[in-house]
Amino acid sequence: MDKLRRALNGNERCDEESGIITQVDADFTVMDQTTLSWSTRIKGFAICFVIGILCSFLGSFALFLQKGLAVFAVFYTLGNIISLAR
Repeated sequence: MDKLRRALNGNERCDEESGIITQVDADFTVMDQTTLSWSTRIKGFAICFVIGILCSFLGSFALFLQKGLAVFAVFYTLGNIISLAR
C-alpha cells in the first residue's frame, strides 16, 4: 500500500530501487527539458502531420496515374515517416 501511495504522490523513488529503470528515468528527465513552448510543439506536429498526409496522397495519386511503383513507394514511405515525426 505504501508503494502505491508513493507512486500516486510522485514519490516513487526508493533507496532499494536501482538498476536500468532508474537510469532510464534519469535519462528521460534530462531529455524533457526543452526550450520549445507548448504551442510551438503543436504547430510543429500539425505541420509534419499535414505534409506527411500530402506526401501519402501524392504517392497514392501517382499509383493511380500509373507513374510506377517506385514513385508510389518513395512518396508513401516519406509521407508515413513525416507523419510520425514530431
